Amino acid sequence: MRAFSQLLDDLVYTRSRNTKLRLIGDYLKSTPDPDRGLALATLTGTLDIPFVKPAAIRALAEERIDPVLLRMSRDYVGDGAETISLLWPVPDGEPPELDDGTIRLSDAVDQLRSASKAEAPRVLGAMLDHLDSSGRYALLKLATGALRVGISARLAKQALADAFAIDVEGVEEVWHGLKPPYAELFDWGEGRAGQPIARDIPVFRPFMLAHPLDDTKVSLDDFAAEWKWDGIRIQLVHAGGETRLFSRTGDDFSGSFPDIAEAFATRGVLDGELLVRGTGQGVADVHGGAAASFNALQQRLGRKTVSKKMLNEAPAFVRLYDILFDGEEDVRALPWSERRMRLESFVARLDPERFDLSHLIAAESFEALEEMRGGARDEAIEGMMLKRRDSPYVTGRRTGLWYKWKRDPLTADCVLMYAQRGSGKRSSFYSDFTFGCWGEAGELLPVGKAYFGFTDAELKWLDKFVRGHTLERFGPVREVEKSLVLEVAFDSIHASKRHKSGLAMRFPRISRIRTDKPAAEADTIATLTALVT
Repeated sequence: MRAFSQLLDDLVYTRSRNTKLRLIGDYLKSTPDPDRGLALATLTGTLDIPFVKPAAIRALAEERIDPVLLRMSRDYVGDGAETISLLWPVPDGEPPELDDGTIRLSDAVDQLRSASKAEAPRVLGAMLDHLDSSGRYALLKLATGALRVGISARLAKQALADAFAIDVEGVEEVWHGLKPPYAELFDWGEGRAGQPIARDIPVFRPFMLAHPLDDTKVSLDDFAAEWKWDGIRIQLVHAGGETRLFSRTGDDFSGSFPDIAEAFATRGVLDGELLVRGTGQGVADVHGGAAASFNALQQRLGRKTVSKKMLNEAPAFVRLYDILFDGEEDVRALPWSERRMRLESFVARLDPERFDLSHLIAAESFEALEEMRGGARDEAIEGMMLKRRDSPYVTGRRTGLWYKWKRDPLTADCVLMYAQRGSGKRSSFYSDFTFGCWGEAGELLPVGKAYFGFTDAELKWLDKFVRGHTLERFGPVREVEKSLVLEVAFDSIHASKRHKSGLAMRFPRISRIRTDKPAAEADTIATLTALVT
């Protein structure tokens, strides 16, 4: 545990990407199995310890630490694991034995995994008693998976690949077919075995992504254009008699959409947009078929079980964009134009109620395409995709191959109502802002919350405003004077029964601080309601 806690400490205080790669790589090369594989699972968010959740840890901590002190300290520190690791009382007032390796990472995982729901907090507490603050911090991060040490799953995999001189794309290719502690990967990296192969299991393949178009103009002779729908991009995989639906980050949410999983029974791997039918929801049947708003799709996301009523009221379908595997044949190296022909042939064998093909946009010029994009908002479309006709399907964002051309955001002038401290590097600043618009009775009603869109200098200015204009305090939240107008940009707005205003913004961000505008002149709920899609 000592080496793992030192790794986390080093990662927290390192900003350099190359240094992070080296630190992780050195740890993986110097740490024995299975500890290094479990550490890799922790860094990539794939380690599952079922009965140690934040709520259980908080309850355990409140048995040893004054709850008021714990809450106030958490608000200041900004990280629950760090707060508990620093405040955890030493048994009998004596310093604990420093962890010298007597608590191995793998032993800790085995004990926590084998503990029942009732026993898990006691087991965790006993281990915390025999660790110093650094070890406690590492153990809590390990148990919850909420690392916040400035790395992504992709960076951890890249560090593995760099350390053992193997192909990171090869690691990604088989990642979802393997389980911690990833012995197969280390055997491959250290030359004891060949590269693992995923053939008869439905595994995730990394997505091809697009760069924002910005001010670039492209030739329609070289690029094809298609609509970008407002749903969830997914990957459909059928292999070995099983079907899986993966999100862009590789999360498996087949259980939330059993209707789609059951309907896709043809061997292959497809890329598309998950949507729900817009029948009866006021969305015109345009550009290939009616699709409801993202808000309608959101009702089904994250559900472990889906009722028959929901299946009937929000029937899902997939608008297909691309094909990665045609049967057992890997077609990713083919140019987009050839893959498109393969996809058209593949779609013809699927249920048309569940799968259709993304329509290509016919335009005489880039300027004509731009004009068509301007009217996209009225048709519940997120924007356009521009794909180079000779582009292979490659992992990540490659310059010059695919572009996303999103519609211009909507904006509204809102009044700042509440502010809350951030976490991590923002724990000392009020950086999460709730804002509202004026209702019919002249009251402010919350319409959204944003924590990005501003510069570091603007964050400091907003933090100073909050501290100087506080009316009430509710734990980490402050209510402020209703005098500051924020221009908020958002992609769309939807009706919502969960919010007092009856509205919910999608992807709100603060685009401008309007010190020039009186709060009384901010927008109204009626104005926003007119924008509902």
